Amino acid sequence: MMDVLPEAAAPGVGDRAAQAAEAACHLHDAVGPGRWSREAAEDALEVIETTAQALATAHPDAPGALAPVYAALAGLRRSLGLPPPDPSLPGAGLPLPARVLGNPRRSRLVGPVAVPRPAPEPYAAVNA
Repeated sequence: MMDVLPEAAAPGVGDRAAQAAEAACHLHDAVGPGRWSREAAEDALEVIETTAQALATAHPDAPGALAPVYAALAGLRRSLGLPPPDPSLPGAGLPLPARVLGNPRRSRLVGPVAVPRPAPEPYAAVNA
């Protein structure tokens, strides 16, 4: 099978994806029943929606494959009594907007969010 994606991501993409994955693991470790607030749930939903929107640019088939994700997240927003998703998301019935500079996040956060990172490991050969 032919590789669809290159081995190396564009500058910043791989690092940011790794940071997002690590942050998601830290969140998973911290949550449990009764630990969520309305604000925290909305922030987590926005992270998933924004990440899916970014991932939708990876392949021409990605937006269609991710449409059920947007629909499920919209349903979860309704179940939690949260505002509906951004109307430009595919689950809201509209196509993905053209990529723009900046962050589509609607959050009230105003500064960068620090993601805890472990100490760097010594150099190891990639794909060795």
